[in-house]
Amino acid sequence: MSSDRPWLASYSPGVPADIDPSQYSSLVQLMEESFKKYAARPAYVFMGKEISYGETDSYSRALAAYLQGLGLVKGDRVAIMMPNTPQYPVAVAAILRAGLVVVNVNPLYTPRELEHQLKDSGSKAIIIIENFANTLQQCIANTPVKHVVLAAMGDMLGAIKGGIVNYVVRNVKKMVPAYSLPGAVRFKDAIAQGQRGTLKAVATGPDDIAVLQYTGGTTGVSKGAVLLHRNVIANVLQSEAFNEPVMGMVPKNEQPCSVCALPLYHIFAFTVGMMLSMRTGGKLILIPNPRDLPAVLKELSTQTFHSFPAVNTLFNGLANHPDFNKVNWKNLKVSLGGGMAVQGAVAKLWLDKTGCPIVEGYGLSETSPSASCNPVTSKEFTGTIGVPLPSTYFKCLDDDGNEVPLGTPGEIAIKGPQVMAGYWQRPDETAKVMTPDGYFKTGDIGVQDERGYFKIVDRKKDMVLVSGFNVYPNEVEDVVAKLEGVLECAVVGVPDDKTGEAVKLVIVKKDPNLTEQQVRDYCRANLTGYKQPKVVEFRTDLPKTPVGKILRRELRDKK
Repeated sequence: MSSDRPWLASYSPGVPADIDPSQYSSLVQLMEESFKKYAARPAYVFMGKEISYGETDSYSRALAAYLQGLGLVKGDRVAIMMPNTPQYPVAVAAILRAGLVVVNVNPLYTPRELEHQLKDSGSKAIIIIENFANTLQQCIANTPVKHVVLAAMGDMLGAIKGGIVNYVVRNVKKMVPAYSLPGAVRFKDAIAQGQRGTLKAVATGPDDIAVLQYTGGTTGVSKGAVLLHRNVIANVLQSEAFNEPVMGMVPKNEQPCSVCALPLYHIFAFTVGMMLSMRTGGKLILIPNPRDLPAVLKELSTQTFHSFPAVNTLFNGLANHPDFNKVNWKNLKVSLGGGMAVQGAVAKLWLDKTGCPIVEGYGLSETSPSASCNPVTSKEFTGTIGVPLPSTYFKCLDDDGNEVPLGTPGEIAIKGPQVMAGYWQRPDETAKVMTPDGYFKTGDIGVQDERGYFKIVDRKKDMVLVSGFNVYPNEVEDVVAKLEGVLECAVVGVPDDKTGEAVKLVIVKKDPNLTEQQVRDYCRANLTGYKQPKVVEFRTDLPKTPVGKILRRELRDKK
């Protein structure tokens, strides 16, 4: 047992200490192996329609040939701006097979945010769904984009169903604002053109860039984390090895199936949803809009599924929904919580209702993303981010970069094959986050216990300083979330004349009769003086990112 990795003793039986990312030279090799091996299996299910591995292979090969035919060469960047539709994985496979770089774009971006990302990444082409074409129209003239491939919601649903879906999206739900993009080519036409061409093989290696994953919008300007082929391969293999003790229990005659409710432009869904499913020959249920809970539950009620990566807000929303019991949760082997802290109250409710505990993991865009996770065989909620994945090292550092003693809060730093190569064209920003010995500094404050489990006490910048005492919003939120009548809550610091900063608590009620006095009495009973909220505010909802992460900074700005 390695003394520098005490956490290995906590691994589920059968999980290796290390993985070998060199078993694939590139993600292209990984995907093409699965296309061949699982050609007849369904790879994706979308609005009830299945798309096979074989179809994904031929569509992506044609689209890759089309992209090469535009004159794009190895290393050129191509943006994807779509929700979870089958065109997304086809586009990803096509871009990588053509030797190009995927730039994942949040489809809900404003023209200003989109312009920044297209310019910063130097994207020469974009594959976009028509619903957001109007956003692109407003900024395309200021970007390097020369080629636009325009998808529609029903493209891959067959002529009749696809036609109906497109009609409803455009004319009934009016989800496609008017746009003008002269020269844009329809997704289906691009594939038809590509089928007449041939895909020229490109030598893609482990150190070539696979993805530019934009991050850090919360800390100012958005930066592209450079993820190499070997980074994403490593994370796929790490996740597979870590999940195997429970996913290995899926009956041999049953295809493993995962729910993809988090958006594919988010690195959690990209790697642990799409790429991991590709590697294991799994079926991925594509959910285009996770906020439409009745639609999510309706889709899941028709499927047998084993794995469900999600964020706390989605687990909470589903578990509290009246249609929850219309879904058969009996086959669920792993519920993976990531993206934000999972709250104890939500974890308890989920376990009570599904019998499958939420295992909380942790990661960042810069780590492809998964860096740590609770063992998948654990039966209770630990309130920690678990232990580092195979081949991964964690340490906690003080402000001078020295390792802090066990049990002392410090900035979590991560080393492993999934850690990015740096920020795209920002050596100064890269230098700020990488240590001389190759660790990535996360900006998250954590504590390690003697078993090697880590607990996040907070983001460096979210900490509230009350009269010199550190208050970690996660802790207060976790306590308040357990109060009867609270649906969701968030904590931020606000300026205060006496104490420098004070705690502000924002609550969305589950019980309309909940009063401020009840909240204050509960906090007094459960939190020490300086952690108690000075300001309590009730709202009908909390500002969130499209992934469901609560935007504390927006609450902070609206004093």
